[in-house]
Amino acid sequence: MSLPIKSPFPPMEARSVDQPPVGEQWQYEPKWDGFRCVVLRDGNDVELQSKAGQPLARYFPELVDVVRTIGAKQFVLDSEIVIPVEGRLSFDDLLMRIHPAESRIRKLAAEFPAMLIVFDLLVDERGKTLVDLPFVERRPRLEKFAAKYLAKVGHIRLSPSTTDLTIAKKWFKATGGNLDGIIAKRRDLPYRSGERDGMQKIKHHRTADCVVGGFRYAEGKPVIGSLLLGLYDKGGLLNHVGFTSSFNAADRKRITGIVEPLIAPPGFSGRAPGGPSRWSTRRTGEWKPLKTKLVVEVEYDHFTGDRFRHGTRFIRWRPDKLPAQCTMDQVAQRTGSMLKLLGSHEKKK
Repeated sequence: MSLPIKSPFPPMEARSVDQPPVGEQWQYEPKWDGFRCVVLRDGNDVELQSKAGQPLARYFPELVDVVRTIGAKQFVLDSEIVIPVEGRLSFDDLLMRIHPAESRIRKLAAEFPAMLIVFDLLVDERGKTLVDLPFVERRPRLEKFAAKYLAKVGHIRLSPSTTDLTIAKKWFKATGGNLDGIIAKRRDLPYRSGERDGMQKIKHHRTADCVVGGFRYAEGKPVIGSLLLGLYDKGGLLNHVGFTSSFNAADRKRITGIVEPLIAPPGFSGRAPGGPSRWSTRRTGEWKPLKTKLVVEVEYDHFTGDRFRHGTRFIRWRPDKLPAQCTMDQVAQRTGSMLKLLGSHEKKK
Protein backbone atom coordinates (compact mmCIF):
# COMPACT_ATOMS: atom_id res chain seq x y z
CA MET A 1 0.00 0.00 0.00
CA SER A 2 1.15 3.54 -0.80
CA LEU A 3 -0.80 5.16 2.06
CA PRO A 4 1.01 7.46 4.54
CA ILE A 5 -0.27 5.19 7.32
CA LYS A 6 0.88 1.58 7.32
CA SER A 7 -0.50 -1.43 9.17
CA PRO A 8 0.01 -2.20 11.99
CA PHE A 9 -1.05 1.25 13.14
CA PRO A 10 -1.89 1.62 16.85
CA PRO A 11 -5.30 3.32 17.17
CA MET A 12 -5.87 6.03 19.75
CA GLU A 13 -6.86 4.51 23.10
CA ALA A 14 -9.01 5.74 25.98
CA ARG A 15 -8.46 6.18 29.69
CA SER A 16 -11.27 4.79 31.89
CA VAL A 17 -12.99 7.34 34.11
CA ASP A 18 -16.08 7.22 36.31
CA GLN A 19 -17.72 10.43 35.06
CA PRO A 20 -17.64 12.18 31.67
CA PRO A 21 -15.31 15.19 31.54
CA VAL A 22 -16.88 18.63 31.22
CA GLY A 23 -15.70 21.57 29.14
CA GLU A 24 -15.69 23.13 25.70
CA GLN A 25 -12.65 21.06 24.70
CA TRP A 26 -14.62 17.79 24.87
CA GLN A 27 -16.79 16.08 22.25
CA TYR A 28 -18.85 12.95 22.97
CA GLU A 29 -19.68 9.78 21.03
CA PRO A 30 -21.31 6.44 21.78
CA LYS A 31 -18.93 3.65 22.77
CA TRP A 32 -20.08 0.78 20.59
CA ASP A 33 -19.88 -2.83 21.75
CA GLY A 34 -17.75 -4.43 19.06
CA PHE A 35 -14.22 -4.93 17.67
CA ARG A 36 -12.08 -1.84 17.08
CA CYS A 37 -11.00 -1.74 13.44
CA VAL A 38 -8.67 0.47 11.40
CA VAL A 39 -9.79 0.29 7.76
CA LEU A 40 -7.09 0.90 5.14
CA ARG A 41 -7.86 1.09 1.43
CA ASP A 42 -5.49 1.72 -1.46
CA GLY A 43 -7.18 0.92 -4.76
CA ASN A 44 -8.35 -2.67 -4.66
CA ASP A 45 -6.21 -3.46 -1.62
CA VAL A 46 -8.18 -3.46 1.65
CA GLU A 47 -6.91 -4.17 5.14
CA LEU A 48 -8.94 -4.47 8.31
CA GLN A 49 -6.68 -4.13 11.35
CA SER A 50 -7.60 -4.94 14.95
CA LYS A 51 -6.76 -2.80 17.96
CA ALA A 52 -3.82 -5.12 18.63
CA GLY A 53 -2.55 -4.74 15.06
CA GLN A 54 -3.79 -8.12 13.84
CA PRO A 55 -5.52 -8.62 10.46
CA LEU A 56 -9.31 -9.04 10.58
CA ALA A 57 -10.17 -9.28 6.87
CA ARG A 58 -10.30 -13.09 6.93
CA TYR A 59 -13.03 -13.04 9.56
CA PHE A 60 -15.17 -10.35 7.95
CA PRO A 61 -14.95 -10.89 4.18
CA GLU A 62 -18.29 -9.15 3.63
CA LEU A 63 -16.81 -5.92 5.00
CA VAL A 64 -13.85 -6.15 2.63
CA ASP A 65 -16.33 -6.39 -0.24
CA VAL A 66 -18.31 -3.43 1.11
CA VAL A 67 -15.21 -1.25 1.48
CA ARG A 68 -14.31 -1.94 -2.15
CA THR A 69 -17.66 -0.48 -3.25
CA ILE A 70 -16.86 2.94 -1.71
CA GLY A 71 -16.28 5.63 -4.32
CA ALA A 72 -13.07 6.90 -2.73
CA LYS A 73 -10.10 4.76 -3.73
CA GLN A 74 -7.75 5.78 -0.92
CA PHE A 75 -8.51 6.36 2.75
CA VAL A 76 -7.94 5.19 6.33
CA LEU A 77 -10.84 5.09 8.80
CA ASP A 78 -11.03 4.42 12.51
CA SER A 79 -14.13 2.36 13.24
CA GLU A 80 -15.88 -0.40 15.17
CA ILE A 81 -17.08 -3.72 13.76
CA VAL A 82 -20.48 -4.72 15.12
CA ILE A 83 -23.13 -7.29 14.24
CA PRO A 84 -26.75 -6.14 14.59
CA VAL A 85 -29.23 -8.90 15.39
CA GLU A 86 -32.89 -8.31 16.26
CA GLY A 87 -32.44 -4.63 16.99
CA ARG A 88 -29.35 -4.84 19.19
CA LEU A 89 -25.68 -5.63 18.90
CA SER A 90 -24.57 -9.22 19.38
CA PHE A 91 -21.04 -9.57 20.75
CA ASP A 92 -21.43 -13.35 20.80
CA ASP A 93 -21.98 -13.35 17.02
CA LEU A 94 -18.76 -11.35 16.69
CA LEU A 95 -16.85 -13.90 18.76
CA MET A 96 -18.16 -16.72 16.58
CA ARG A 97 -16.28 -15.23 13.61
CA ILE A 98 -12.85 -15.70 15.12
CA HIS A 99 -10.86 -18.83 14.18
CA PRO A 100 -13.51 -21.05 12.48
CA ALA A 101 -12.99 -22.53 9.02
CA GLU A 102 -13.39 -20.23 6.02
CA SER A 103 -16.58 -22.04 4.94
CA ARG A 104 -18.09 -21.40 8.37
CA ILE A 105 -17.10 -17.73 8.26
CA ARG A 106 -18.76 -17.32 4.85
CA LYS A 107 -21.94 -18.94 6.14
CA LEU A 108 -22.04 -16.67 9.22
CA ALA A 109 -21.29 -13.60 7.09
CA ALA A 110 -24.26 -14.39 4.86
CA GLU A 111 -26.61 -15.05 7.78
CA PHE A 112 -25.60 -12.11 10.00
CA PRO A 113 -23.45 -9.60 8.11
CA ALA A 114 -21.27 -7.25 10.10
CA MET A 115 -21.43 -3.45 10.04
CA LEU A 116 -18.73 -0.80 10.28
CA ILE A 117 -19.49 2.18 12.50
CA VAL A 118 -17.03 4.92 11.53
CA PHE A 119 -15.86 7.65 13.90
CA ASP A 120 -12.60 9.11 12.56
CA LEU A 121 -10.88 9.84 9.23
CA LEU A 122 -7.10 9.42 9.35
CA VAL A 123 -6.26 9.57 5.63
CA ASP A 124 -8.58 11.30 3.16
CA GLU A 125 -9.53 10.32 -0.41
CA ARG A 126 -6.54 12.21 -1.81
CA GLY A 127 -4.19 10.06 0.25
CA LYS A 128 -3.37 12.93 2.62
CA THR A 129 -2.82 12.15 6.29
CA LEU A 130 -5.06 13.96 8.79
CA VAL A 131 -3.60 12.59 12.02
CA ASP A 132 -1.80 15.86 12.81
CA LEU A 133 -5.02 17.86 12.67
CA PRO A 134 -7.04 18.41 15.87
CA PHE A 135 -10.26 16.45 16.20
CA VAL A 136 -12.29 19.65 15.80
CA GLU A 137 -11.03 19.72 12.19
CA ARG A 138 -11.00 15.96 11.53
CA ARG A 139 -14.64 15.39 12.49
CA PRO A 140 -16.11 17.82 9.88
CA ARG A 141 -13.90 16.23 7.24
CA LEU A 142 -15.17 12.80 8.27
CA GLU A 143 -18.78 14.02 8.02
CA LYS A 144 -18.16 15.38 4.50
CA PHE A 145 -16.45 12.13 3.53
CA ALA A 146 -19.37 10.11 4.89
CA ALA A 147 -21.98 12.26 3.14
CA LYS A 148 -20.16 11.93 -0.18
CA TYR A 149 -19.00 8.33 -0.10
CA LEU A 150 -20.77 6.35 2.63
CA ALA A 151 -24.39 7.54 2.62
CA LYS A 152 -25.54 4.96 0.06
CA VAL A 153 -23.15 2.15 1.01
CA GLY A 154 -24.74 -0.70 2.93
CA HIS A 155 -23.32 -1.86 6.26
CA ILE A 156 -21.26 1.27 6.92
CA ARG A 157 -22.60 4.02 9.18
CA LEU A 158 -21.28 7.25 10.69
CA SER A 159 -21.29 7.25 14.48
CA PRO A 160 -23.18 10.16 16.09
CA SER A 161 -21.16 12.86 17.82
CA THR A 162 -22.11 15.81 20.01
CA THR A 163 -20.62 18.58 22.12
CA ASP A 164 -23.76 18.55 24.29
CA LEU A 165 -23.11 16.53 27.45
CA THR A 166 -26.87 16.33 28.11
CA ILE A 167 -27.33 14.37 24.88
CA ALA A 168 -24.39 12.10 25.70
CA LYS A 169 -25.85 11.33 29.13
CA LYS A 170 -29.17 10.41 27.50
CA TRP A 171 -27.32 7.96 25.27
CA PHE A 172 -25.64 6.49 28.31
CA LYS A 173 -28.87 6.06 30.28
CA ALA A 174 -31.35 4.99 27.63
CA THR A 175 -29.65 2.59 25.28
CA GLY A 176 -29.42 -0.68 27.22
CA GLY A 177 -27.32 -3.38 25.57
CA ASN A 178 -26.57 -1.44 22.38
CA LEU A 179 -23.74 0.56 23.89
CA ASP A 180 -20.64 -0.11 25.93
CA GLY A 181 -20.85 3.42 27.35
CA ILE A 182 -19.77 6.79 25.98
CA ILE A 183 -16.49 8.22 24.71
CA ALA A 184 -15.17 11.74 25.30
CA LYS A 185 -12.54 13.10 22.88
CA ARG A 186 -10.36 16.16 23.16
CA ARG A 187 -11.35 18.49 20.32
CA ASP A 188 -8.06 20.38 20.46
CA LEU A 189 -5.66 17.44 20.10
CA PRO A 190 -4.36 15.60 17.02
CA TYR A 191 -4.93 11.88 16.62
CA ARG A 192 -2.94 10.32 19.49
CA SER A 193 -1.91 6.97 18.03
CA GLY A 194 -1.43 4.41 20.81
CA GLU A 195 -1.91 7.03 23.53
CA ARG A 196 -4.66 7.57 26.13
CA ASP A 197 -4.37 11.29 26.81
CA GLY A 198 -6.80 12.43 24.11
CA MET A 199 -9.76 10.19 24.85
CA GLN A 200 -11.71 8.99 27.89
CA LYS A 201 -14.28 6.22 28.22
CA ILE A 202 -17.17 5.98 30.64
CA LYS A 203 -18.50 2.43 30.67
CA HIS A 204 -21.70 0.88 31.94
CA HIS A 205 -21.22 -0.95 35.22
CA ARG A 206 -24.02 -2.89 36.84
CA THR A 207 -24.39 -5.10 39.90
CA ALA A 208 -25.97 -8.50 40.45
CA ASP A 209 -26.49 -10.83 43.41
CA CYS A 210 -25.13 -14.29 42.67
CA VAL A 211 -24.93 -17.66 44.40
CA VAL A 212 -21.43 -18.99 45.03
CA GLY A 213 -21.74 -22.46 43.51
CA GLY A 214 -18.08 -23.39 43.75
CA PHE A 215 -14.52 -22.12 43.82
CA ARG A 216 -11.06 -22.72 42.43
CA TYR A 217 -7.86 -22.78 44.42
CA ALA A 218 -5.09 -20.40 43.40
CA GLU A 219 -2.50 -22.26 41.35
CA GLY A 220 0.06 -23.85 43.64
CA LYS A 221 -1.43 -22.33 46.79
CA PRO A 222 -3.89 -23.61 49.46
CA VAL A 223 -6.12 -20.52 49.18
CA ILE A 224 -8.98 -19.63 46.85
CA GLY A 225 -8.18 -18.20 43.45
CA SER A 226 -11.73 -17.38 42.39
CA LEU A 227 -15.35 -17.81 43.44
CA LEU A 228 -17.61 -19.36 40.81
CA LEU A 229 -20.92 -17.56 40.37
CA GLY A 230 -24.36 -18.93 39.58
CA LEU A 231 -27.85 -17.65 38.77
CA TYR A 232 -31.11 -19.61 38.77
CA ASP A 233 -33.02 -19.97 35.51
CA LYS A 234 -36.81 -20.17 35.17
CA GLY A 235 -36.67 -23.94 35.68
CA GLY A 236 -34.97 -23.56 39.05
CA LEU A 237 -31.54 -24.76 37.90
CA LEU A 238 -28.42 -23.01 39.10
CA ASN A 239 -26.24 -22.18 36.08
CA HIS A 240 -22.61 -21.16 36.17
CA VAL A 241 -22.37 -17.60 34.79
CA GLY A 242 -18.86 -16.43 35.64
CA PHE A 243 -16.38 -15.76 38.41
CA THR A 244 -14.93 -13.15 40.71
CA SER A 245 -11.31 -13.05 41.83
CA SER A 246 -10.74 -9.47 43.01
CA PHE A 247 -9.30 -10.34 46.43
CA ASN A 248 -6.10 -9.43 48.23
CA ALA A 249 -3.95 -12.02 50.03
CA ALA A 250 -5.63 -11.53 53.40
CA ASP A 251 -9.11 -11.83 51.87
CA ARG A 252 -8.16 -15.04 50.05
CA LYS A 253 -7.06 -16.69 53.29
CA ARG A 254 -10.19 -15.56 55.13
CA ILE A 255 -12.58 -16.61 52.35
CA THR A 256 -10.89 -20.01 52.08
CA GLY A 257 -11.90 -20.61 55.71
CA ILE A 258 -15.50 -19.70 54.80
CA VAL A 259 -15.90 -21.88 51.72
CA GLU A 260 -13.97 -25.06 52.56
CA PRO A 261 -16.47 -26.27 55.19
CA LEU A 262 -19.22 -25.95 52.54
CA ILE A 263 -17.58 -28.21 49.94
CA ALA A 264 -20.24 -30.63 48.70
CA PRO A 265 -21.65 -31.66 45.31
CA PRO A 266 -23.28 -30.74 43.03
CA GLY A 267 -22.81 -26.99 43.43
CA PHE A 268 -24.35 -26.11 40.07
CA SER A 269 -27.51 -28.05 39.23
CA GLY A 270 -27.64 -26.66 35.67
CA ARG A 271 -24.74 -25.59 33.48
CA ALA A 272 -21.52 -26.22 35.40
CA PRO A 273 -17.90 -25.08 34.96
CA GLY A 274 -15.86 -27.33 32.73
CA GLY A 275 -17.78 -26.88 29.47
CA PRO A 276 -16.48 -24.71 26.66
CA SER A 277 -16.26 -21.06 27.61
CA ARG A 278 -14.24 -17.98 26.79
CA TRP A 279 -12.28 -18.52 30.01
CA SER A 280 -11.39 -22.18 29.33
CA THR A 281 -7.88 -23.31 30.22
CA ARG A 282 -6.26 -26.64 30.93
CA ARG A 283 -7.34 -26.19 34.58
CA THR A 284 -11.03 -25.54 33.76
CA GLY A 285 -12.20 -28.75 35.43
CA GLU A 286 -10.29 -28.18 38.68
CA TRP A 287 -13.03 -26.66 40.80
CA LYS A 288 -14.76 -27.49 44.06
CA PRO A 289 -18.59 -27.50 44.33
CA LEU A 290 -20.25 -25.82 47.31
CA LYS A 291 -23.51 -26.06 49.17
CA THR A 292 -25.67 -23.22 47.90
CA LYS A 293 -25.50 -21.11 51.05
CA LEU A 294 -23.47 -18.06 50.06
CA VAL A 295 -24.66 -15.01 48.12
CA VAL A 296 -22.37 -12.22 46.90
CA GLU A 297 -22.95 -8.92 45.14
CA VAL A 298 -20.63 -8.32 42.19
CA GLU A 299 -20.11 -5.53 39.68
CA TYR A 300 -19.94 -6.36 35.97
CA ASP A 301 -19.86 -4.62 32.62
CA HIS A 302 -21.41 -7.09 30.14
CA PHE A 303 -23.67 -10.12 30.36
CA THR A 304 -23.95 -11.91 27.01
CA GLY A 305 -24.52 -15.51 26.00
CA ASP A 306 -25.79 -16.32 29.52
CA ARG A 307 -22.43 -15.42 31.05
CA PHE A 308 -20.53 -12.44 32.40
CA ARG A 309 -18.19 -11.61 29.54
CA HIS A 310 -15.32 -10.66 31.84
CA GLY A 311 -14.39 -11.35 35.42
CA THR A 312 -16.56 -9.47 37.91
CA ARG A 313 -15.58 -7.29 40.87
CA PHE A 314 -16.53 -8.51 44.32
CA ILE A 315 -18.50 -5.85 46.23
CA ARG A 316 -19.84 -7.54 49.37
CA TRP A 317 -21.43 -10.62 50.91
CA ARG A 318 -25.23 -10.62 50.95
CA PRO A 319 -26.35 -12.70 54.00
CA ASP A 320 -29.70 -10.90 53.77
CA LYS A 321 -30.46 -12.47 50.37
CA LEU A 322 -31.78 -15.99 49.85
CA PRO A 323 -29.94 -17.95 47.16
CA ALA A 324 -33.30 -18.59 45.43
CA GLN A 325 -33.62 -14.83 44.89
CA CYS A 326 -30.53 -14.82 42.65
CA THR A 327 -32.22 -15.24 39.28
CA MET A 328 -31.32 -14.52 35.67
CA ASP A 329 -33.85 -11.69 35.37
CA GLN A 330 -31.37 -9.44 37.23
CA VAL A 331 -29.15 -9.35 34.16
CA ALA A 332 -31.82 -9.10 31.45
CA GLN A 333 -30.70 -6.44 28.98
CA ARG A 334 -32.94 -3.80 27.51
CA THR A 335 -33.04 -3.20 23.79
CA GLY A 336 -31.95 0.35 23.17
CA SER A 337 -32.70 2.64 20.26
CA MET A 338 -29.24 3.84 19.18
CA LEU A 339 -29.21 1.61 16.09
CA LYS A 340 -32.09 3.66 14.71
CA LEU A 341 -29.70 6.59 14.38
CA LEU A 342 -27.49 4.48 12.11
CA GLY A 343 -30.22 3.15 9.85
CA SER A 344 -31.71 -0.32 9.92
CA HIS A 345 -30.47 -3.24 7.88
CA GLU A 346 -29.86 -5.87 10.52
CA LYS A 347 -31.26 -9.38 10.25
CA LYS A 348 -33.29 -11.38 12.71
CA LYS A 349 -32.30 -14.75 14.05
